[in-house]
Amino acid sequence: MRSIQRTLLWWLAAGLLAGIAVATALIYGQARQEANALFDYQMKQMAAALPSQFADPVAPPFLGSPGDLTHADEDVVIHIWDGSGRSLYLSHSHPALPARAELGFSNVTTQQGEWRLYSMQLGPTVVQIAQPMSARRTLAARMALRTVAPLLLLLPLLGWLVWMAVGRGLRPLREIATEVRARDANTLAPLAVRQMPDEIAPLSAALNQLLARLSHAIDTQRAFVADAAHALRTPLAALQLQAQLVERAANGAARDEAIGKLRQGLERLTHLVTQLLTLARQEPGAAMPRHEPVELHQLAASVVADMAQAALDRNIDLGLDGSKDTSPVVVRGDVDALRILLTNLLDNALAYIPAGSRIDVLVGRSADGRAVELVVSDNGPGIPAEERARVFDRFYRVADAPTGGSGLGLAIVAEIAQSHGARVVLEDAGPGLRVRVVFGAG
Repeated sequence: MRSIQRTLLWWLAAGLLAGIAVATALIYGQARQEANALFDYQMKQMAAALPSQFADPVAPPFLGSPGDLTHADEDVVIHIWDGSGRSLYLSHSHPALPARAELGFSNVTTQQGEWRLYSMQLGPTVVQIAQPMSARRTLAARMALRTVAPLLLLLPLLGWLVWMAVGRGLRPLREIATEVRARDANTLAPLAVRQMPDEIAPLSAALNQLLARLSHAIDTQRAFVADAAHALRTPLAALQLQAQLVERAANGAARDEAIGKLRQGLERLTHLVTQLLTLARQEPGAAMPRHEPVELHQLAASVVADMAQAALDRNIDLGLDGSKDTSPVVVRGDVDALRILLTNLLDNALAYIPAGSRIDVLVGRSADGRAVELVVSDNGPGIPAEERARVFDRFYRVADAPTGGSGLGLAIVAEIAQSHGARVVLEDAGPGLRVRVVFGAG
């Protein structure tokens, strides 16, 4: 398992070392320049401080020791010639330097490395001072190391401070983890809100939002289970009574009548269970609808064709109204869920309107062209205005509702519409009811 604290420490330590290395290189370069200037100045001073006898053209050759000439470092080579090119003095025989050099500063490469030369005219003589470049590099390196050595010594202290600072900064994250670990599956209250760093506050807020969604989903499931148990209790009790009637039937006719009622009870129970399963699938968060293009004209024509026989059995005129605009009307969503929505609207209309009535299905756009509408209208008794807000509640049925219903049809319609970003509007059709499902975009 990767540790954020350890990772940050390694990256910061690597950054510090890289910074120190760059600083060392820059300091070394600057020290090289200063060392070159210093040594060049010393070479000039050394050449100027030679004994004046070398400026006398009649003076005999200098026979003294090197220590009598200068107290320079033994790496420094001094070579003096007279006007005829005769060597008057050579402090070192190695390295082999050029016999004569141009006046001023120059660099030469020998088998012993690179050397810095300075030549000047001193009376009739020529003085050449030579010094290895390695001495300058060594001095520059020592100066750079002396500068960065305190930083290297402070590196462990800086690492400890970084470790403590990062650990203190991550303490709220460990507190959140401890609090979440201590909870059980039934504890979905929000995490304690306290002052959090800017980097951790979004995580705490996201966890609280997730807990709120989970709590809402569990409450919804609990409410659904309670409603389903309440809705199934009555049909199951009725089936049990009808089964007892079949057992107690005194003759074949009574038994056939009881079996018929038992079959009707089973059909109602099957319809109720189907509605409950459909409602469970449409619960918010149960499953995200598939976002695919759905052509509403084709969908409506298919559903109307499927419901045509049921309408004929009840002597109801069911039809799909044509539209002058023949362009496709497309929404994005789950085609199966939208089919269930329209089927439930038609089922409700067929159940509530009397024989000889009519149902019209219309697909089109709103007057401003910005929304798509799926309209189902009938000329039946309609729904009183004061009850229209409640008919979308689960298991709610109006006072004069026909038998056999479950009170879930419009609740399912509302759930499907909400999952597709649409709204359901109930209006008077004069007479009858008009249900408009308005989608936000086409």
